[in-house]
Amino acid sequence: MMGRTIVIDPGRCIGCQACVSACRECDSHRGRSMIHLDYLDQGSSVASSPTVCMHCEDPLAPCAQVCPAEAILVTPDGVVHDADKSRCIGCGNCVNACPMGVPKIDLAAKLQFKCNLCYDRTSYGLAPMCATVCPTGSIFYGTLDELRTERPGVEVASTFDIDGTILSTGVAVVVPRDRPRGLPLPGGAGEHPRVTGSPQPAGHLEPNADNVLGEPLP
Repeated sequence: MMGRTIVIDPGRCIGCQACVSACRECDSHRGRSMIHLDYLDQGSSVASSPTVCMHCEDPLAPCAQVCPAEAILVTPDGVVHDADKSRCIGCGNCVNACPMGVPKIDLAAKLQFKCNLCYDRTSYGLAPMCATVCPTGSIFYGTLDELRTERPGVEVASTFDIDGTILSTGVAVVVPRDRPRGLPLPGGAGEHPRVTGSPQPAGHLEPNADNVLGEPLP
């Protein structure tokens, strides 16, 4: 992807949930938020971070690969769509396969739902709803060059080492300035640092129940 895309900066998130409210208002979402906030227990305080689909590129969309009903479409521009409700059987394979813990299951409707990058907007050159309302810039939408011009010195990651599996994504995450020593620096222009672990710290608390209609299957 890496043209115009979402870049998440967890350090800027203030937990206001404007992004969640805006996502509900997106015409194609029918009043349901496709994203949620993760609440991250960091010991002395609890931080929050918006959780959107990372739109995995390599390996390509593990959620789509394990779907027995072929309900998850990946378009040529790299967007991994939420499940086609006419095909989804609510089996939860996609939930279990996602290394980022993004998809959710509506237990009543037996339907998977997740961020689709506001495809009804971004395919026409508009920014996703969440990015248009974020007051702090925790959700940035644009090119990496635009991000670096706006925020000099910023480092982003779109390649992650998750338990020994290397995952490249279409959505990027800002690398904290105080990241632990030993994590590599960017290799050069156009390259991104490899981050060990998930894009967000361990220690997830349950997301606000208002943000999801069903919990991930075990």
